[in-house]
Amino acid sequence: MNLRERNEKKFGNWQELPGGGRRYRLDVRGRMGWVARYIKETDSQEITLGFRQEIFNEFGELVEIHEKYPVDTGHRKV
Repeated sequence: MNLRERNEKKFGNWQELPGGGRRYRLDVRGRMGWVARYIKETDSQEITLGFRQEIFNEFGELVEIHEKYPVDTGHRKV
């Protein structure tokens, strides 16, 4: 299985980007109604350019962003 197939299977949702890259998205619902959204951006060779976690409250409002790659900046309240 190549990288693109593995990302498609793991994330399930993606958007084509200019230049052949992709933005993958995976939403994980928590028990309290909050949603963690994982976003991975790759180039045309499926090399990871960025990876972040976005946290949405029960009203669908973005409340936190956690940049994880290329530099882990920790959680940042929005």
